[in-house]
Amino acid sequence: MPTIEQAIALFGVTIDEHLDRQAEIPILSGLQFQGDVAVVPARRDPARTPVPETGVPIVRGQAEANTHLLLATGKAFFAPERFGGGLVLGVLTVAEGATAYLAHPEHAFTGIAPGTYELRRQREQANGARFVED
Repeated sequence: MPTIEQAIALFGVTIDEHLDRQAEIPILSGLQFQGDVAVVPARRDPARTPVPETGVPIVRGQAEANTHLLLATGKAFFAPERFGGGLVLGVLTVAEGATAYLAHPEHAFTGIAPGTYELRRQREQANGARFVED
């Protein structure tokens, strides 16, 4: 498993100083969360648009801070949800032999194994339904 320090060197993404740079990043194929973003295994048509080396912002934070950024080593593909505004942000397909990562300044990196997934927002019920924001 790669470490946070190795991912920082590979992708050039900075994370909060208090996070342990030597911690390993597990590569998971099941349901996982990174703050307000869920990675959900899905039986969907595979995405076909390559994830660029610079990554894909999945959820942008205020003033570009706290953005969840999708990155990959090897072949990974992302198709944003065409109708936007709902809980499903898009479909991610990670090819065999590749790994995708969600990077976030406060949460470091989440590793995503080969497969097809829906990336989703969370929502909470207060006076009305609203998206969870971290």
